[in-house]
Amino acid sequence: MSTPGLTPASPLKLQFPQSLAVYDDYAAAQRTVDFLADAEFPVDQLMIVGTDLKRIERITGRLTWARIAVGGILSGLWFGVFVGLIFALFTTSDLWQVLLSTAFMGATFGLVWALIGYAFTRGQRDFSSVTQVVATKYEVLVENKHAARARELLAGLPGALPNPFA
Repeated sequence: MSTPGLTPASPLKLQFPQSLAVYDDYAAAQRTVDFLADAEFPVDQLMIVGTDLKRIERITGRLTWARIAVGGILSGLWFGVFVGLIFALFTTSDLWQVLLSTAFMGATFGLVWALIGYAFTRGQRDFSSVTQVVATKYEVLVENKHAARARELLAGLPGALPNPFA
């Protein structure tokens, strides 16, 4: 039975977290947690938090009317085939007839929709890209009641704790 006004704690929160260490890459933070797990430390009292977020956009190519048209046709084609397979489950018509007709309609719709969408951009974004948000620092947090033990254990892992005098 829960107490009125109190909500269950989130699994993504610690009650009183303390910083154990800050690393430049995720692998080092993961290595620290793995080392503590191997030492039978209660790792459910730890968190790895990515900080100093950075958005990276990698430009993959130039957009042209032809690329937009081909992309629209292909995405519409796949969607049409998917719809055709679903229709085929509920009809007694020839499977290939259903698949070909829905694939054609999907490709046509995909072509038209892609070209209209590109026309509305009016050349404001004539390139394709892939975007990712990454952290530049990774901080390992520990529940305060376990901080001393975690630091003691990590003293045995070379390079696990940053040099406070550096």
